[in-house]
Amino acid sequence: MSAHDAHDVGEVELDARFADAMDEFIAYIARVEGFSPETVRAYSSHLEAFGGWCARAAEDALALDVRGFRRYLADMRRAGYAPSTCAAHLSSIRSFFRWCLFEGVVETEAASSIQMPKIPKNLPKTIVASDMDRLLNTPDNTTAEGLRDAAMLELFYATGARISELSGLDIEDFDMGTRTVRLFGKGSKERIVPVYRRALEALCRYIEQGRPALLEAAGRRDAGGRRPLFISKRGNRMDAAALRYRFRALCRRAGLPSDVTPHVMRHTFATDLLAGGADLRSVQELLGHASLSTTTLYTHLTPDRLKTAVKSAHPRT
Repeated sequence: MSAHDAHDVGEVELDARFADAMDEFIAYIARVEGFSPETVRAYSSHLEAFGGWCARAAEDALALDVRGFRRYLADMRRAGYAPSTCAAHLSSIRSFFRWCLFEGVVETEAASSIQMPKIPKNLPKTIVASDMDRLLNTPDNTTAEGLRDAAMLELFYATGARISELSGLDIEDFDMGTRTVRLFGKGSKERIVPVYRRALEALCRYIEQGRPALLEAAGRRDAGGRRPLFISKRGNRMDAAALRYRFRALCRRAGLPSDVTPHVMRHTFATDLLAGGADLRSVQELLGHASLSTTTLYTHLTPDRLKTAVKSAHPRT
């Protein structure tokens, strides 16, 4: 089997028992666990690749032993896949087999015995203050689209929201009285995030002027029920791909490099809060991180703040 075949499912027919179990698992994480569509697609892709490899290697996917899993990962590495990609595949496979064991699809499983590939810890990229100011001032506030784009950028920086969280926002998710927004993160976990004044002002201008103008131009009107916040020229809710497209266009206009992404705004939000004196637990809650260890990564970007904390708190300084 070639390195290319190690990952390419191609026309190989998956084992029927494995395919049925995979379909049930994917339905479970989508409907019961509430995973995002992007995460569900990733899990499905990873499991299809694994099932395809097993079919090509004439292995029983539901009864693969430790050596078999090691061969699969070794073939992925030979095919040139990064450690992070291999780890993502193995994570999906381990979750699948845990579910299989719980549901009685298998009696034993070896996936949990496989050590995760070591992933180099790269520090998150952030945006310096001068570039952030230039980006936030890029939208043309004399147009409906510009008002929408300004609100989008301000909310990215004000809340640290993931792009999927921003695309799912409705007007009703904002409480102008308490200056907060309700975000729905991974697994449909809800969190309340304060919004600073400038972001609320940009949001109000968009809701009061820009959004009605976009609806009118599209010949649309708000139906009953919840109202999507960010809408396109056609009056439809903007999904994550549409918001990402607008963000990239604004970054190009501001002269920012191509590696500045919506997630970099999230990194910058966290880093700037810690640099300003926010405690780690609060930043964890604002970001919606399940584990504090994930948030701890940002402390490597704020050494001056940590030095100041030590100097002010340690009895021997």
